[in-house]
Amino acid sequence: MRSQMMPTYSPPENMEVSHGEGIYLYTADGQKYIDCVSGIAVNCFGHANPELVKVLKKQAARLWHVSNMFRVPEAEKLAQTLVDNSFGDHVFFANSGGEAVEAAVKAARRYHHCKGQPERKRIVAFESCFHGRTTMTVAVTGNKAHMEGFFNGDLDCDHVPFEDMDALKAVVSKEKTAAIILEPVQGEGGVRPFTNEFIKAVRELCDETGTLLIFDEVQCGVGRTGTLFAYEQTGVTPDLMSLAKGLGGGFPIGACIATQEVGQHMTFGTHGTTFGGNPMACAVGQKVLDMILAPGFLDGLKSVAAYFQGKLDDLCKDFPQVFSGWSGKGLMLGLACVPENTQLLTLARDHGLLVAKSGGNKIRFLPPLNMSTDEVDQVVAILRDCCAKVK
Repeated sequence: MRSQMMPTYSPPENMEVSHGEGIYLYTADGQKYIDCVSGIAVNCFGHANPELVKVLKKQAARLWHVSNMFRVPEAEKLAQTLVDNSFGDHVFFANSGGEAVEAAVKAARRYHHCKGQPERKRIVAFESCFHGRTTMTVAVTGNKAHMEGFFNGDLDCDHVPFEDMDALKAVVSKEKTAAIILEPVQGEGGVRPFTNEFIKAVRELCDETGTLLIFDEVQCGVGRTGTLFAYEQTGVTPDLMSLAKGLGGGFPIGACIATQEVGQHMTFGTHGTTFGGNPMACAVGQKVLDMILAPGFLDGLKSVAAYFQGKLDDLCKDFPQVFSGWSGKGLMLGLACVPENTQLLTLARDHGLLVAKSGGNKIRFLPPLNMSTDEVDQVVAILRDCCAKVK
């Protein structure tokens, strides 16, 4: 059957998904897959998690949407939880990661405007980053393939090589730069963590030049790297942070968190959204955080992640002709392929395992945060079978 959807995506023709349960995804023709994509780090507790379904059903029977013309208790509660467990003082809710990043960019530029430096608009990002698909976030990302045909110019954005401090210092200006933005762990760019030393140097540069620091934790936040937020492992606090994906456990939501110094300038009328902060999204988001912050959960996640990482070490030792190493943190992992990663991607799918592509010729693992060691063993067993069939 011909799809009436715009041809912006290219899913496998023979794979029509039907339903999911936990780490497993099922197709309309009855095929079962171990899903280590999780909707690209979205389904952080797997498919149809009973606790999240219960919360969603309860909220759906009470109130879906009222807009931000009125106080929404679910949004205020979730905002308080985010503030209580982060560096932030203010939260703006959106519907996606791109919207959350755009809110952070606007807040950074607004900050300098209110400080009497409206010319400080430029945003500095790192090559191989990914920050979204809105016009602004495409410009921030700087991927020419994503920009072609949509706009001319750089929209006040600069780009420097990954972890190149000399290049960063050369482009950051006290007169023109509003903010530096980075993903503590680049997702699309190869599951590459910035070193803590480099991030600390970036923070120092920001402080020296009066530049704001934005962390894009859309993919690496909300427990994905073993702590609630990835910045907790860096020894650095940003001025703004963008969240989405796992925050809703599969339900669309985004959030921009800001310090008091920055957030206070986002006054009435400076930004807005119709659906952001709706009761259903915020009720589910609250439950996601409650589950992640439950005693022992993150310790268990770290234990399973260490087990998974050890198994990847073994794979690389046993099949050096297939895998050359791994990168990442927690349960955000990239496995570097010797042959084309698309071959491993297809082989894995043919054997009942779903993984994602990433830069650096890697395959990416973004499994549910409640993955078990038994499920890790199933994944590794499939990968070993795939290695035997690599051409």
